[in-house]
Amino acid sequence: MTAELTKSFSDEDVDSFARLSGDINPVHLDENYAKETIFGARIVHGALVSSIFSTIFANNLPGAGCIYLKSENKFLKPVYLNEPVRFKVEISEVIKEKKRVIFKTSAISKDVECIVGTAELYIPD
Repeated sequence: MTAELTKSFSDEDVDSFARLSGDINPVHLDENYAKETIFGARIVHGALVSSIFSTIFANNLPGAGCIYLKSENKFLKPVYLNEPVRFKVEISEVIKEKKRVIFKTSAISKDVECIVGTAELYIPD
C-alpha cells in the first residue's frame, strides 16, 4: 500500500522554516552566496523537505492518530526552490503485536531520487 503527494517549496516556505528552526545557513537564504557553492543556487533545507513525510502519514496513510516514532533519511540530491517534488511512502512491514508499521520513503524530483529512507509509526487502536 502506498500514498503520494507532490509539493514544491517557495521562498516564503524556506524563510519561514529558517525562522522557526533557527537554521540560517546562507546556502538556503542568500542567492549570491548559494551561487558560489557546489549547488549553484539556493536549496531547500533537508529537514523541511523530509517533513512532508509526516504530512502524508497524518493525512493519508495510515492517517489521523498515528504517531511518528522514528525516521532515517539519506539525502542524495538537493531540492531547489519552486521545484516540484513527488513524495512517496510505501508500507514495507506490519508488526501487529507492537502496533507498528514500517514504511519505505522517497522524494523524487526530475525523475531522480532526492531522499530515500524508512519510517516507523505507531498505530493506536
